[in-house]
Amino acid sequence: MKKILILLNILLLTSCSSTQFIDSWKNEEIIGFQPKKTLIIGVTQNLTARKIFEENLKKELEKRGLPAVESLSVFESSFINSEKTEEEIDRMIEGLSEEGFDAVIITAVKGVDEKKNYYPDRYITSYRWTRFGRYYYRYQNIYYNPTYYNEYKVFHLETTIYKLQQTEDKSLVWVGAFNVVDPQTITSTVKDYINRIVNKLEKDKILPISQ
Repeated sequence: MKKILILLNILLLTSCSSTQFIDSWKNEEIIGFQPKKTLIIGVTQNLTARKIFEENLKKELEKRGLPAVESLSVFESSFINSEKTEEEIDRMIEGLSEEGFDAVIITAVKGVDEKKNYYPDRYITSYRWTRFGRYYYRYQNIYYNPTYYNEYKVFHLETTIYKLQQTEDKSLVWVGAFNVVDPQTITSTVKDYINRIVNKLEKDKILPISQ
C-alpha cells in the first residue's frame, strides 16, 4: 500500500435528508474481509460532524465483531492542520501498520451541487390554459416572490475501504458512491448515511450481518 489520500473533505452533513445509493465496486479477489483493527477517517473542519460520524461507524463495525478506532484518537491536530507530502503520508501509513491497523475506511465529499426546484404547489404542468390572461395571472409572482423556488444542496459522497498490509494494486477492497439530498441536521444525516453504507456492505458481503 503506497498512498491513501487522507486529507479529504467530509460530512458537513445532516438530515430530513435523503441518502441515495449511486454505485459501488468490490474487489472480487478479496474474500472474507476480516480486519483486526480498522481506522475510521472522517476529515472535516466541522469537529462535531467528524466525531458523530466516526463514533457511529465504529459502533456498527464493533457490532459485527470488527475492532475499530476513530481517527480523532489517532491523528494529532498538528498532522491534519497542514498539507502533507506523499512521503509524509507514507510514513504515517507505516506507523499505522506498526500499531496494528490493517484496514482504513474513509468517507469523503466529492462535490456539492446547488439545485433549484419550482415551489411544489405552484408548478402545474398543463397545456389547457385557454387564455393568456389566466396563464399570466397564475405565474406572475415569479417576478417578485422569492419563495417561488425551492433551493437545496446535493452532496456527492464516496466511502472507500483499503487494506493496509497489501501491495498497492490489491489494497482497494470496496468503494461506494452516494448522494445526500437537502441535509438539515448533522446527527440525523450522519446516522442515515452510515445505515446506507452498512446495508450496502452487508449486501456486497464485505461486512457480516449484525447479530
